[in-house]
Amino acid sequence: MQGLFFESDSGVRYLLRFLVLIIGFWTAWRSGKAAAEGWNGYPTVVVYTLLLGVAMRFLHYALFQGPFISPFYYVLDVIVLLVFSSAGFRIRRTRQMVQNYYWLYEPTSAFSFKKKD
Repeated sequence: MQGLFFESDSGVRYLLRFLVLIIGFWTAWRSGKAAAEGWNGYPTVVVYTLLLGVAMRFLHYALFQGPFISPFYYVLDVIVLLVFSSAGFRIRRTRQMVQNYYWLYEPTSAFSFKKKD
């Protein structure tokens, strides 16, 4: 099946790496958004991201023969995933506060809100 879609193995590997990255970033975004929708605090986002970092390390190990137990790569994965999960959390929390308490808060950006004057 290797020669069915691509001539060499490198094309498949690049496509899989791209798909794993997209799935990881999307999952981090959705986990941050889910924590905000459940009115959970930011520490919940950090815990979800730490668990997602383990899952991403496993995918890199299983699909690409990368190191599974590597503190450097785990921390690197968690930092990148934390950027996406934090963005999803802050955008959803801002939208929640502005929509649910429209008489108290107004948006200042996609990531923040302030009290109305």
